[in-house]
Amino acid sequence: MALTESDQMKTRPHVYGNFRTPTSKGLAGLSTAGTIILLVGIVVGVFLMMFGLWVAALVFEMFLAVVLLLSMKKNKHGRTMIERIVRKVNWLNTRYSGANVYRAGPLSRVPSGTTKLPGIAAKSTLSEHKDGYGRPFAMVRIPQKNYYTAVLGSEPDAGGMVDQDQVNRWVDRYSMWLGQLTDEPGLVQAAVTVETAPDSGFRLARRVESEIQEDSPAFAQEVIREAVEMLPSGSTVTKAYTSLTYKAALRSGGKSRSEAEVATDLASRLPNITLGLGNTGAGAVEPVTAQELCEVVRVAYDPHEAVLFDQAHAQGKAPMLNWNEVGPQAHDAEWDWYHHDNAWSKTWTMSVPPRSAVQSRVLQSLIAPNSELMRKRITLLYRPIDPAAAAQLVEKDLNTATFNSSSSDRVSSRQSREMRAAKATEEEEAEGAGLLNFALIVTATVEDPRNRAMVDSMMDNLAVGARIRIEPAYGAQDSAFAVGLPLGLVVPEMLALPKSVRSALS
Repeated sequence: MALTESDQMKTRPHVYGNFRTPTSKGLAGLSTAGTIILLVGIVVGVFLMMFGLWVAALVFEMFLAVVLLLSMKKNKHGRTMIERIVRKVNWLNTRYSGANVYRAGPLSRVPSGTTKLPGIAAKSTLSEHKDGYGRPFAMVRIPQKNYYTAVLGSEPDAGGMVDQDQVNRWVDRYSMWLGQLTDEPGLVQAAVTVETAPDSGFRLARRVESEIQEDSPAFAQEVIREAVEMLPSGSTVTKAYTSLTYKAALRSGGKSRSEAEVATDLASRLPNITLGLGNTGAGAVEPVTAQELCEVVRVAYDPHEAVLFDQAHAQGKAPMLNWNEVGPQAHDAEWDWYHHDNAWSKTWTMSVPPRSAVQSRVLQSLIAPNSELMRKRITLLYRPIDPAAAAQLVEKDLNTATFNSSSSDRVSSRQSREMRAAKATEEEEAEGAGLLNFALIVTATVEDPRNRAMVDSMMDNLAVGARIRIEPAYGAQDSAFAVGLPLGLVVPEMLALPKSVRSALS
């Protein structure tokens, strides 16, 4: 039977796009800050010449020209030469001060001799509460900003044997779920982490043993147990974690709530959030308990302990971990790699989003398990923008695109495309679509440092297939590694430069 046109539309993969990178108005490709520096520099140079200081004016203008030239020269990741110089200087200062080395445990200088989390997560605390359904959930507190994070866990299906129309519905529901985040009171960030790793086999054996009936035929029991012993060889396990980070104050200038008040508020919200997320193809979504989160973080820093945890759970002897025991015993953060306990990890960040329309499975090869890696994590960070601020932002973006295209005699194809994309974003926002800032972090972990070149080549190829461009987190591998974990770390809020200054420099 032939398919109708509407049926064919349902079975076709939908395309998604119009990913915008915020830009600022500037002359000759300069940022807003660069344009201001140029104008101020010209005025200062004129005044120096008016007072007869010709040599000083010449030296000043030459210095200004070098600074502006370095700020205009960008690499393929959009990084200016000044940014790269500053990043290298900061890294050299970090190495000189020894801040890239961490040693914990009984013989270390860490208070109480524990293995606390290092770096930007060192001050975090963990507590456990119950939601409206009576399910225990872990809540991480980041005291630097008084943020609280609840983590949800699931084991999503790969989607390989799912009809395309079902995939389209899942993506539509996921976009609706993301759009609803902009109306979530107090929400600062949502992060979705997909982690793949080899399966030890103990989880499957425990599940099968619990389902075997004692009165079933002995031959059937022997066959199923033999299958369990053979199946885990080369198999992998995929887990997803969704972390939702809230601030203590629901509104700007409002009263800061206590930890108990935030926990009570989250307890009433989580049932509805998990229900909505479960309809997006994420599988059965449940809050992650404190012990489960401790295991997730501990295994990330020492992957070899995953087998021990699985074996302990299979024997009914779940270990009791404290939040001060989940960090590494030792780590050495290098310029482009991170050595923690018995493993080596490298973290990349997305520098350029897809420039064209993509299909729903564009990230499938990047997320898919890989037998050559001990663990791999893909983390998508979403920061919802308030609807009132979103309207101003898209209007500013359209004005910037219009200014950039009108400031040149000949409008290029890229400028025309920027104009169309900015206009489309403004129309979608006016129709009620939510606006979010998003980022992507990729972390790959290996056991043998001799495999590092292989990992670099592999991830470059996977990024090309995902239609994105990724850049190693140079000089910040330990921090980027922690941000990729479901801890609720909000990077923009932890930087020294204010948000207004950073946007002017871009």
